[in-house]
Amino acid sequence: MSEAIAVEGLSKRFAEVQAVSDLSFAVHRGELFGFLGPNGAGKTTTINMLTGLARPDSGSIRIGCTDCTGRPRAAQHLIGVVPDESNLYPELTGFENLCFCAALYGLRKAERQKRAGELLDRFGLAQAGGRKFAGYSKGMKRKLTIAAGIIHKPEILFLDEPTTGIDVASARQVRQLIADLHRAGTTIFLTTHYIEEAERLCGRIAFIVSGRIMRIDTVENLVQPVQEKHVVEIACAKMPEGVREKLSESFPDLQFAVQGEEVIRVEAGEPVPVGPLVRFLEDRGAEVAEAKRMRPSLEDVFVQITGIEVGAMRKEKEKAGGGR
Repeated sequence: MSEAIAVEGLSKRFAEVQAVSDLSFAVHRGELFGFLGPNGAGKTTTINMLTGLARPDSGSIRIGCTDCTGRPRAAQHLIGVVPDESNLYPELTGFENLCFCAALYGLRKAERQKRAGELLDRFGLAQAGGRKFAGYSKGMKRKLTIAAGIIHKPEILFLDEPTTGIDVASARQVRQLIADLHRAGTTIFLTTHYIEEAERLCGRIAFIVSGRIMRIDTVENLVQPVQEKHVVEIACAKMPEGVREKLSESFPDLQFAVQGEEVIRVEAGEPVPVGPLVRFLEDRGAEVAEAKRMRPSLEDVFVQITGIEVGAMRKEKEKAGGGR
């Protein structure tokens, strides 16, 4: 399979911060490739280098058949970019913004107007096309920004945190648009810190933490080892102090982790004995609200490989914006 993006030894430093360190990876043509990590991991910096917005301190970049190492914008005609924050003009209408972006790529007036109308209709924004961008909701702004990124029908699309800060319904629509673009043959490089989003959309995923890639593989291969685990989560309205230590002493074959103040996560290589665990907790003053068996997911893999706790990732999901 030919490569749409090839990176070797990519590094970038900002003053005292090593934002990206010695990254090497390839993205295949037609692939939906996920770049997964917390805020500050180096995702946006990597996209900026790949798209010519930042120069690497070292390393090489090839986009399609074009070596962009010394010519960072040599492959602009091949790529579309959707940044983590909108770069469209608030005083222009949705239609005007799309036409302006199309003009930057050299589309003639009739062609860009036709293309803008098609995309407004495709993205469910036809009725809002004559309204100023400043009056759009967050979800509408995100969809129009994606439309602007593909106005010239690029072979490769870079999406930086496309669903951060928008409502659930809009996020669902954006994910569907991404899946449709992928099915149509567009190569997509997607950065996100939403683990379930990456698991749902991507074929392969790279885990990046503190500017370094920890692991690259298919979702299937990443998840396979944890699928062999048995997991139960027990939610308690009241959690006695020191309960984790008591559980570990009484059930030495099980692994326990307390998530927040109310949830105990139990893992084992064999089916977890839910009944004895619940009785044990209740006998020691716990008020068990729920006990449920969980399907291990990519989130479990991420925690295992990176050491970043699930709670930390969940807090980041609540933030309105992404970081470098």
